[in-house]
Amino acid sequence: MDADGAGRDDQLIERLRADGIAVRDGFLNASQVKALIECSAARRERGEFAPARIGAGSSLQRRADIRGDSICWLQEPLLPAERALIESMETTRRRLNQELYLGLYDLEQHYACYPAASGYARHVDQPSGRASRRLSSIVYLNEDWHEADGGMLRCRADGGGFREIEPMGGRLVVFLTEGREHEVLPTSRERLSITGWFLGRQEHGLR
Repeated sequence: MDADGAGRDDQLIERLRADGIAVRDGFLNASQVKALIECSAARRERGEFAPARIGAGSSLQRRADIRGDSICWLQEPLLPAERALIESMETTRRRLNQELYLGLYDLEQHYACYPAASGYARHVDQPSGRASRRLSSIVYLNEDWHEADGGMLRCRADGGGFREIEPMGGRLVVFLTEGREHEVLPTSRERLSITGWFLGRQEHGLR
């Protein structure tokens, strides 16, 4: 990792320590964002996206009034831009473990595509049986996003209140998962991201 990248990871770590939420702009450059948009389009053409559902096990159901996105899990065979993203996320995982002792050992990720007028009501990312999710991550793939486009992430901070974060292309957002309420506000245009979770084997805490 170059010095600039290391410095931005330092800022990510300090923000996680401060309020459990951190944002790193420029995690992906414009060409990387475009390449992942093209990967998403290719997977859509192959029919790999499916409407997202809520609940767990036998209670899984589609409720577009609560969650309006369609998703596609990142699984082998990966496209080159997807593999490059996972390598970058792996570098971040090692740094977070080194500095914060989070015990992160794996990562699961999927594309999330919200059509216009959709969102995701307030929820937490640890449904029944998924306590291994330690750190939530979102990489945004939206070119030329403007505040008027909506679709902001609203996320509860450790210090109280909620932060609202625009889904700007190339931006990485991470937050400590356990018990953290968040939502995707309604979007006025298609909104694309790669959302995921760093997984942990056992309980760890910030140092």
